[in-house]
Amino acid sequence: MKVRILFFGLLKDIFARESDSVELHAGASVADAVSRCRQLAALQQPSAAASIWGSLAVAVNREYAALDHPLKDGDEVALLPPVSGGLAPIRDPSVAPSVAPLVALTREVIATDAIAAGLKQGEDGAVVVFDGIVRNNTRGRRTLYLDYEAYETMALSEMQRLAADALQRFAVRQVALVHRLGKLQIGETSVLVVVASAHRAAAFDACRWLIDTLKTTVPIWKKEYFEDGAIWAAGEPFPEPLRAGGVI
Repeated sequence: MKVRILFFGLLKDIFARESDSVELHAGASVADAVSRCRQLAALQQPSAAASIWGSLAVAVNREYAALDHPLKDGDEVALLPPVSGGLAPIRDPSVAPSVAPLVALTREVIATDAIAAGLKQGEDGAVVVFDGIVRNNTRGRRTLYLDYEAYETMALSEMQRLAADALQRFAVRQVALVHRLGKLQIGETSVLVVVASAHRAAAFDACRWLIDTLKTTVPIWKKEYFEDGAIWAAGEPFPEPLRAGGVI
């Protein structure tokens, strides 16, 4: 059978392409697909980021999948390095939601003030905002700009799930979760989280949980461009249940 493999972040550089088709035996699993790709990578770049294979997560047809997940002909298998941190119709990020959370990926400048102001209602006693911005250095190296990419359909779905989970987990009325893609200059907003609630404690808790969870589960990566070169940012590890480590 044949499956389509998608590469992101550092893997896209290693394979020098964004996707490939791989032949696997009938009854093959996710582990077989990862092993085959690891073998192909070793042939192309023997010394390239061997450690990355133990930190990967894998998605099959835009859902996280375990190593023993069975594959079928035509499946889309995405190899996901640790994340940094076209689509279904994307609402304008400057327009506040009525009932559903505002969740969006955008290549336009994020209207931080408009989103925060638009989320407020009379019953709210607190609005907590996390405004993640591009800084001018990383570990002492001067940053010129960043470039964000995503497994877009899956990223949007995961963000929608996180927003819905936040409304269930915390006593908050509404949330907005917006992430920028493409080239970002110093000082621009890369990710915005806004939480509106009757009480500040719930708003703070939900905001922290949303950004921390997004940074470890939503498939978005950034490439950092410096005066002396460019690298894919070392992402935070996936939660243990999502990792596909240990594949030989």
